[in-house]
Amino acid sequence: MNTTRPLPLLGGLSPAQFMKRHWQKKPLLVRNAIPDFTPLLAPRELFALAARDEVESRLVVRDASSWRLQRGPFQRRALPPLKQPAWTLLVQGVDLHEPAAHRLLHAFSFLPAARLDDLMISFATDGGGVGPHFDSYDVFLLQAQGRRRWRIARQDDFSLQPDVPLKIIANFEPQQEYVLEPGDLLYLPPGYAHDGIAEGECQTYSIGFRAPAQAELARELLQRIADEAAQDAAGRLYRDPAQPATQTPGAIPEGLAQFAQEAVAQALKDPAALDRALGEYLTEPKASVWFEPGAAPRGLHSLALDARTRMLHDRRHVFINGEAWRAAGRDATLMRRLADNRRLDARDLAGASAGARELLQAWCEAGWAHADGGGDE
Repeated sequence: MNTTRPLPLLGGLSPAQFMKRHWQKKPLLVRNAIPDFTPLLAPRELFALAARDEVESRLVVRDASSWRLQRGPFQRRALPPLKQPAWTLLVQGVDLHEPAAHRLLHAFSFLPAARLDDLMISFATDGGGVGPHFDSYDVFLLQAQGRRRWRIARQDDFSLQPDVPLKIIANFEPQQEYVLEPGDLLYLPPGYAHDGIAEGECQTYSIGFRAPAQAELARELLQRIADEAAQDAAGRLYRDPAQPATQTPGAIPEGLAQFAQEAVAQALKDPAALDRALGEYLTEPKASVWFEPGAAPRGLHSLALDARTRMLHDRRHVFINGEAWRAAGRDATLMRRLADNRRLDARDLAGASAGARELLQAWCEAGWAHADGGGDE
């Protein structure tokens, strides 16, 4: 993607301008960001998706001053009637199941794939919403059907209403108000309080981003590095042939403390260990994701990643679905292009080595990729 070219999606800003002026700084409202936009799924199709076991969905119902939250899956008869006001169905990860939603999500690929999370669809009847709240991550709100009134605020008081099953801000003080119609887009940085109320039946698409907490990231990476170190040094045990008799058996021996320090240092000795653990963690599929094995392709003329596949790269590795490969030379260039573009055409594959082709075929057999352009459309 040319990051200096103006995009209608961003109101005529180039991706470079948007990132400099707005990303994690201030909201952006774009009228008619996608002209003549129509919903990717009709309500009945969205309801059918919410009935599937592997799809994460939630139902929020507001009745007078009370809120009710239920988690799916939901059969259609479990959802309120369309004529009932003030209910919302939230369907997460629609991009994993609907090709058009996957393509829409990747219209935002001027942002790192490591940060891009999923596309959620919010269907609401008149008056429906989830209350004033804030997200700890960036979000693009694209209106797909009907109208939704958004009130937003940059406030300091994030105390929550007590005894409510949702994280609803207790003292919301809106500063700006917009009514979004189909094709309109509203970007909000992390921590911006917002409240969206449906005006009639409506659908809103939320493009959300991953923002791992530092403590969570440290825990995951250290665990992965420790597991790898345990495999490399499983037979090395602590020995203390020079340990004298002690009068203070409760004291930790200095030799054991030093052994522990050496164990940690040894685990981090490989400078690529942390990079490898990070890439594996960031490409680990979500718990609800599984792949259907595919047939071995007779030939590789073109190839596309499955919509559920996560693929990233760094200077030394390519990562796919929680696994890492060392990469160098022409094959590394090829694999990085696949991670960036999520597909390879005949020209790309013409220069692939036998080893790279064998690996790509194995990914097709695992269902991670599809030959001849299937799966990522």
